[in-house]
Amino acid sequence: MTARWVVMGVSGCGKSSVGAALAAALGVRFLEGDHYHPPANVARMRAGVALTDQDRAAWLDRLAAEIGAAAAAGAGLVLSCSALKRRYRDRLRAADPDLRFAHVHGERALLAQRMQERSGHFMPLSLLDSQLATLEPLQGDEAGIVLDARRPPQELAADIKKAAA
Repeated sequence: MTARWVVMGVSGCGKSSVGAALAAALGVRFLEGDHYHPPANVARMRAGVALTDQDRAAWLDRLAAEIGAAAAAGAGLVLSCSALKRRYRDRLRAADPDLRFAHVHGERALLAQRMQERSGHFMPLSLLDSQLATLEPLQGDEAGIVLDARRPPQELAADIKKAAA
């Protein structure tokens, strides 16, 4: 079976870098979840307004459709997505019951530093606390792994690849 993974976590944790490295290591397609947000969501976040569950619904459905298509084709896939709440992960998992999650976890100071250092991203530092407050860690019954954001993306990708074996 070819694995499908969601690399999850709050803004600044490195999920896109880890996801791209994992997809390369597995030889599968990588999808940057941020690219699937409708323009209205991007505008809200850019303005410092946290998204609601309703705002996220269509975005999650678009991501679930990509996951479902990969599962139906028997193809591997790596997706970066905040997947902050259990119900969001359940919505994605409904498209593929074998979906696995890699939660890249970091302390607030590290996340804030990374967000301040990057350029060209729509997510402002002012939304970090909202994301941290919303985050529901992986539950014991969710297939996945928790990783330390302080480690390099290539090492984290290697750890996920081992867990996929």
